[in-house]
Amino acid sequence: MRAADMHCDTIYEIYKNHKAGGDMSIRSNCLHLDLEKMAKGGYGLQNFAMFVHLGKEERPFECAMKMIDTFYQEMEANADLIGVVRTYEDIEKNWKEGRMSAMLTLEEGGACLGSTACLRDFYRVGVRMMTLTWNFPNELACPNRIVTEGPEKGCYADTEHGLTERGFEFLEEMERLGMIIDISHLGDAGIRDVFSHTVRPFVASHSNARALAGHPRNLTDDMIRQLGLRGGVAGINYCPAFLHDWKEGEEKMSRAEDMVRHMRHMANVGGIGCVGLGSDFDGIVGNLEIFDGSRLPVLEAEMKRQGFSASEIEAVFYGNVLRVYRDILS
Repeated sequence: MRAADMHCDTIYEIYKNHKAGGDMSIRSNCLHLDLEKMAKGGYGLQNFAMFVHLGKEERPFECAMKMIDTFYQEMEANADLIGVVRTYEDIEKNWKEGRMSAMLTLEEGGACLGSTACLRDFYRVGVRMMTLTWNFPNELACPNRIVTEGPEKGCYADTEHGLTERGFEFLEEMERLGMIIDISHLGDAGIRDVFSHTVRPFVASHSNARALAGHPRNLTDDMIRQLGLRGGVAGINYCPAFLHDWKEGEEKMSRAEDMVRHMRHMANVGGIGCVGLGSDFDGIVGNLEIFDGSRLPVLEAEMKRQGFSASEIEAVFYGNVLRVYRDILS
């Protein structure tokens, strides 16, 4: 089964390795994803996110551009196995040539420094999808709140702070350019704003169902329903915290059966057309049954066991994502 995965942080890990003097390669490595694992797992397309940590990077635009340079160096060194995607037609061309496809994405709208000129620069170098936020407020919007220390430690939905005026400008420009809007990591109020102020499909590249796991990085049923009506897609995230509400002392394990439970719930609420894959490989930790890209057949087998038809599995594995890409990137 061919697969299209909307989110991983593999290039960020390779970038850090190179920055420290290492020689890690996308072809074969010790991470969740490399080209050899992807080929074994049946991948057709992988989105590679350029993740920028605003709490650590003083020059986020420059950091993202350096990471993009790492991405292109890796793609050029392995052009026999994978090709970069700027248009939907590039996906079809790569597949006809027997190569996988790689889409360049940006995880942190703050890397644009609030400037639509910077947004256009990212588009010019190949970025075709962007989250408006990560876990920090920026010039565009606020994420749901994550408190890592103190008596208020926990995660909280932000239902009050939506997009800024500049954030609305970015929505308009992204739709004009043909850059896919990604609402993963965006706060609840911001997600409502995206629904209200856009006309084209968009995605939640790596988010699950909040009804099954209460983490506010997941989507409410109303969000899932509206996403389905808009023609968008949510990518199932393999992270244990987004799959199950764990009790104190329980082993936090990412299991294929829980991933498929989320798929079924989302399909029941928003239709099978709104469900895709968004592993978050190399951006998540914990015990993973699908522990690297070669293990996707395990997920396919679990979907069959839980009653998904062949056409439904095909839709989730790649068909739904490609529909959105065909719409936005053609």
